[in-house]
Formats: sequence, C-alpha cells, structure tokens
Amino acid sequence: MKLVYFSWVKDRIGIAEETVELPSDVKTVTDLLAWLPTRGANFANALSEPAIIRVAVDQEYATPDTDVTKATEIALFPPVTGG
Repeated sequence: MKLVYFSWVKDRIGIAEETVELPSDVKTVTDLLAWLPTRGANFANALSEPAIIRVAVDQEYATPDTDVTKATEIALFPPVTGG
C-alpha cells in the first residue's frame, strides 16, 4: 500500500510517500495512526497528536474506524485551514 504525506507531516517524517506492508493487526485508521509512530522518532514527532491528523483512504476522507486493509493509497495531512 502507498502512504502519502503532505505539508508539515511530510516535512517532519522526511519523505513524501512510501510503499509499506501493514502489520496484520492494523485494520483501521486508528490502528494505522497508532502503528506509524512506532516506526521511528520522525514518525513519532509528526504524529504525536493523532486526533488532528486528517486521513484519506483511496482519496476519500476517512473516519477513525475506516477499514484500511484493502486500501491502495492512504494520505495523511494536517488540518486544512481556510482564509
């Protein structure tokens, strides 16, 4: 599966995208946001406040309980602000 990172999430992690195989226990967006910080300090720093991270699964906004097991692409980005 492809993970894509945007804005300051990308800057803190240090990469724009990557291809990963999720562990079998990662089934939802909540699981993904709990697993990613275990991958290193850069991930832990970028995702230290998972409640503010927005996630899109296959280009559709996702909720915490959205299934990620069959996704081809997951995007993570900070809250969108207008102005």
